[in-house]
This record gives sequence, C-alpha cells and structure tokens, in this order.
Amino acid sequence: MSIKAAIYCRLSEEDKNKQSETDDSGSIQNQKSMLLQYAMEQGWELYNIYSDDDYAGADRRRPEFNRLLKDAEQHKFDIILCKTQSRFTRELELVEKYIHGLFPIWGIRFISIVDNADTANRGNKKSRQINGLVNEWYLEDMSENIRSVLTNRRVNGFHIGAFALYGYKKDPDQKGHLIIDEEAAAVVREVFTLFAQGYGKTAIARMLNDRGVPNPTEYKRLHGLRYQQPKTKNSTLWKYFAISDMLINEIYIGNMVQGKYGSVSYKTKQNKPRPKSEWYIVEGTHEPIIDRELWDRVQALISQRAKPFAIGTIGLFARKARCANCGYTMRSSKNRGRHYLQCSNRHVAKDACIGSFISVDKLEQLVTRELNRLAAEYLDKDALEQNVEFSDNLQGQKNRLLSDIAVYEKKVAEYSKGIRELYMDKVKGLISESDYVEMSKEFTTDRNRLERMIADGHDQLSEIEEKQAAGDNRRELTSQYTNLEHLTREIVETLIDYISVGKRIPGTRDVPIEIHWSF
Repeated sequence: MSIKAAIYCRLSEEDKNKQSETDDSGSIQNQKSMLLQYAMEQGWELYNIYSDDDYAGADRRRPEFNRLLKDAEQHKFDIILCKTQSRFTRELELVEKYIHGLFPIWGIRFISIVDNADTANRGNKKSRQINGLVNEWYLEDMSENIRSVLTNRRVNGFHIGAFALYGYKKDPDQKGHLIIDEEAAAVVREVFTLFAQGYGKTAIARMLNDRGVPNPTEYKRLHGLRYQQPKTKNSTLWKYFAISDMLINEIYIGNMVQGKYGSVSYKTKQNKPRPKSEWYIVEGTHEPIIDRELWDRVQALISQRAKPFAIGTIGLFARKARCANCGYTMRSSKNRGRHYLQCSNRHVAKDACIGSFISVDKLEQLVTRELNRLAAEYLDKDALEQNVEFSDNLQGQKNRLLSDIAVYEKKVAEYSKGIRELYMDKVKGLISESDYVEMSKEFTTDRNRLERMIADGHDQLSEIEEKQAAGDNRRELTSQYTNLEHLTREIVETLIDYISVGKRIPGTRDVPIEIHWSF
C-alpha cells in the first residue's frame, strides 16, 4: 500500500515584497517544485497540493489550510509536507493543537523539510516547539512594529484606510491625503442641508432613494473605486444609519478621524470599538465639504434629539418651547389633525405644574407677529433692497425640480403597473387575496407619497416661474422676508433660543408667551 502525501504551500504579502524569488520562501511555484521533488525521492504518492496565496501565517481563515485540516481528519492522506513549519502556522497554539495533538490521533505525519520538523522523529519535538515559539515571537514583534508605524501616521493626520470616505477620493499625488469627489460631495452637502431644514434621517434616505441616487457603496462600485463588500441585500439603497453616521463624521469638516476600531489581538482580524478618548483626531488635514456654521447647526439639532410631529419633518418648535411655570420642555401631541404643545410635567403629580398648553398654529401666529413687528421697527427696508442678494440660478433650480418630478412620475407609473400586475396574479390564482391586499397596500402607500411630492414640486415650480416673470422686483421680494406669513424650522432654529409658554388667561383665548431670541 503506497504512502500518500499532501503538500501545503503558503505565500504571504511579506514574501511578495522580497528582492527576488530566490529570497527565503521564493514563490508558490518554487515551494511546489521543492516539495514535489522531495516526495518523489521518498517514493510517496501525491494526493493533492493545497495552496494559499497572500495569507499570513497567523490567519486561521485560510481556505486551503482549512480544507487540508478537514481532509486530514478524514485520513485521505498519510503525510502533510511543508517547506517550513511556519508555512503551516506561526502560532504556537496551533502547533500544539494539530502537529503535536490531533495529527498523531488522526494518523497523520507532519514534515517540514527546511527546518527538519518530523513528527515521526520523537527526538525533535522540542525543536518543533522552539520553532513554534520563535514564530510566535516573530508574529508579536511584527504586529507591534506595524502598529507603531500606523499609529505614527494616524497621529500625523495621514489617511491609512483602504477606502476613502464617501465624498472624498485618495489623492493620487500625495499618499495619505484626501481630495474632494465633487459628485459625491454634492450629495453630502444636500444631506446636511436637508437635516438643518428639518427633514428627518429616514425622510432624507427616502428622498435620495426616490431620485435613484446610489448609496455610498453602490456609488463606489459604479465608479470603479475601492469599497467594502456589503453584508446585506438591497445594498444600493440609502438607509437611516448611513445618514446618521454621515451627519456626525468630522472628516466632512476637514478633520482626520481614525482609530475608531482596534484589533482584539495580533492573532485575529476581529476588531472592536474603541472609546472616543482613544481615537486619533487631527484637525485641518484636508479640504472640508461642510462649513463650520452648517456643521454646528446640525450637531445642535442632533444633540437636542428633536422629536418629529409628522413623518419626515421635525416639529416647528421642537425643543424650543418651555413651560413658564416649571421650565420643562413642552412635548407635542396631535388631536383631530391639529398639533399641540403641552407640558408633560402636569401629569407627574397633583399640583406639580400649571399645565401650559398651546396649539402650534397659535404659537406660530404669535411668533410671526412679533418678528414682523421687530422687522418694521428696526430694519431699513431701503437698505435691504440695495444689499440683498438674489438667486441668479432660478433656471438651475427649475431644471433640478423638473428632473426630480420626472423621476417621481416614473416611479408612480412603476407602482401603478405593479398594482395592476398583482391584481392579475390574484385573478389567475397565483397569489392569495390576503397577499394581494398586503402587497398592493404597500405599493399604494408609496405611490400616494410620491404623488404628494410631485404636487409639492409643481407648487415650487410655480413659485420659481412667478419670480422669473417678476424679474428684479426688489421691494416686492424683500417684503416676502420682512412680512412673514409662516415660519420654517430653519427660521426658528436660527432666530429663537427658546420660548416660554404660560397658561391660558381665564375667560380669554390668550396664552402669554415670552420669546428669547438668539440675536
């Protein structure tokens, strides 16, 4: 009965960087030739060649290595033949587990020809253990050296990641430096601006998806850039967490932030989060995409954790209205389609609070009236007319709106077609009545939402066309900003620190308020 030998070869990135193929390990081909010749000289039959290319000796996920172990356990061969023991593994733990433990149980002989390791020779077990210990020290020293170099580059603000953050590209002329990718950066700016204007993270993600904007991973794939393989399906879509992570990433204001994760051990590629105090943050290493004013406004909104009144928009006075009696932030409620603000402390205990209460519409009227009074009293309208800057890109805004509306209309047509096809499937008995109701309901909801967005888009188009027709009517346009009829979240966020709301005056509909301005 012939003796069967399995050959195992491994080439690491370190080997590829050697001066020539004759240095130390050489190439995979050199290893195979050496081992094949040795097996023939011994008269052994070759069972198979297992070869891992570009894998470290401490990587336990090597595919051919694991296939070798599985075949060894099933005793498909009698001998494992390697160039050196370190080609099989550099970990002393694995040396003891397999070479000195399981291989003898499985009836497998291990041989490495350069360092004379042979489990059939009881006399060189200590030599094999010393080889394992030396290799373990090598791994640890190499890990520390690499860690030291990377830490130094992080401390000095060099980008060392394999992938550039969405919105940036690696500078081809300067290693470790980022440059702006304008196409992606425009989306980043839009996300920050929309959030500052009051849109929620889920709503922003939905808007980008409705327009067919590829998410960061898909964008990089389409542009031939390096990217991390997604772990979930539907990876082309924007998700809540992608928007959330983007809004707090300091790299977008020109700061290099690295070291958020660290390896558990040099023996594994597993990483774990590190506390922010251990991150490497270097300011002003590259050109910012987001200016500091917009960044600060967004961070203030995030820290407030403002709750939405409705899906997709932050409440007009969220985190801005306080009870005049106890100072608690008033919370939103909804009744018969109208939004209200009330002090939540009134329910804590008897006589805990007077229970301030006001409708959002009423509060908006009071604030708007006061803003217009201040404008009339303190602003010089003639000076404003001379100095106000008007948008010169109305046509650009109109073109973008038309493009967005076209995308929405196409999606509406697709949803309508989907509903028709579902109905036909139900008629043919391909799907049940309950499945039809459930799936068509989802299609209908999305279609209705898009139709509302189309209607809003047409309203904005009408406003732009009116401005284009009016031309440079400065007094009329200026009055739109000094004679407000309605507020926006952006106006409230910019101008108001907080509003103190009292209890309704008995016998009247009047609710006393005190506005604390930010200016």
